[in-house]
Amino acid sequence: MASIMPSSGSGPITTCEDRKVIGDVLASDLRLRDPPVQISYLNTAPLPGAPRAPALPSVCSYFIEGGRRALSASREDHEACEIGAFVHGIEPQGPLGDRLSRTVGWMEGVGYLAQGEAGRVPHNDTAPAWSLYAPLGAVPEEPSVVLFRVDARAAMLVVEATSRGLPGLPPAPLLPRPMCSLVPVLLKGAPVALSFGCAGSRVHTGMGDDELLVGVRGDALMELADTVHTLVAANEKVWKEDLARRSKLLEGTAERAKAPSLRRKAGGPTPKRA
Repeated sequence: MASIMPSSGSGPITTCEDRKVIGDVLASDLRLRDPPVQISYLNTAPLPGAPRAPALPSVCSYFIEGGRRALSASREDHEACEIGAFVHGIEPQGPLGDRLSRTVGWMEGVGYLAQGEAGRVPHNDTAPAWSLYAPLGAVPEEPSVVLFRVDARAAMLVVEATSRGLPGLPPAPLLPRPMCSLVPVLLKGAPVALSFGCAGSRVHTGMGDDELLVGVRGDALMELADTVHTLVAANEKVWKEDLARRSKLLEGTAERAKAPSLRRKAGGPTPKRA
C-alpha cells in the first residue's frame, strides 16, 4: 500500500505540514464538507496562538469551533454541559454533580435513557488540565484524536478501511449517544470509531441528518489515511466496471425487447395466439 506521505512513509507524523497534507488528502478522498479537527490533551496551557475559547454550551461545541480556528479550553471550561463534563473526566461533585443527577433523572423520566444506561457511558478516567482544538495541522501540538463529519459514502470507505484485517486498524465500533463519548473510546484503545451522534450534539454542532462523526486516534491517523486513499482508487475502478456492465446489460435488454417488433415490420412470422 503506497503512502500519501512518500517522504516519511508510514512512520511518525512529526510536523504541522505533514498533518496538513493528511487532512487535505482525507478531505478530498472522503469529500468532507469541513476539514478534520484535532484535539490535543495537554497538562499545561498551550503556547500563544491558541486563544482561550469563549464560553460554549457543550463539549461537542468545541469540536465544531475547533474546525474554524485554534482555541484552548481549561478543564473547568467544559462544565456547561454536565453530560459532556462527565464524559470529559470531570468529577461529578458539588453543583456539577447535582446538575448531572437531575439531568440523568429527567432523561430517564422522559424515556430518553433507560435505567442504568448513564452508568455505562464511556468517559475519561481523568480530565486533562487543558484541551486544544484546531484544524488538523494548524498547531504544533500532536493530536490525541482527530474528528471529522462524514456522509454515508465516506462512512462506507472508513468502515472498509477498518475491515481489512490490518494490525493497526481493527474493525471500527459504531457508537450510540452521547457523541462526545467517542473521544474516551479512542483514547482507551480503539484506533478508529464512528458515532451516530445524539439529540444534544445535533443541536449544538449543527450536524446534518445525513452525517456521522468519525474519530481517529492520533497514532492511527497515517494508516487510516493511507488505507482510505488506496480504497478510493480501488472503488473508482469498481464503480467504472460496474457502470460498464450495467450499461451493457441494459442495452442488451433494450435490444431484445425491440427485436420482435422489428421482425414483424420486416414481414416475419407473427407469433400465434393461444
